[in-house]
Amino acid sequence: MGKTLDEFNAYQQRMNKKILAANDKTMKRIYNTDTNAYLAGAMDVKTKELLGLVASMVLRCDDCVRYHLLKAHENGVSTEEVFEVFGIANLVGGSIVIPHTRRALEFWEEISASEQ
Repeated sequence: MGKTLDEFNAYQQRMNKKILAANDKTMKRIYNTDTNAYLAGAMDVKTKELLGLVASMVLRCDDCVRYHLLKAHENGVSTEEVFEVFGIANLVGGSIVIPHTRRALEFWEEISASEQ
C-alpha cells in the first residue's frame, strides 16, 4: 500500500471533493448509490463492510480494501473477523489475493495502532 493512514484519508478526501465539485450528475449518483448501499437495511453496516472487503480483495483493489478496512474498524470489526474475511477472500480469489492480504494486514495493523 505504501500510504500511511493519514495520507490515505487526506488523499481520499481531497480527490472526492474535486470529483464532486465537477458537478457531474453520473458521478454524484454513483457516489450516492455507494453511500446508500452500505447503510443498515436487512443486513447491518458491519456485515455490508465485510462483504465489501471480500469483494475488494478478490477484485484486487488496494484503495477499496483500505476503505473497507477503515469502515470495518469504525463499525467494531475485530482482528479475528478480519482474518476470517482474509480466508474467504483468498479461498474465492485464489493465491493471487495473497499480496493484497499482506498489504491489508499491514494497513489493519496501522488502523488498530492509531486507536492507542
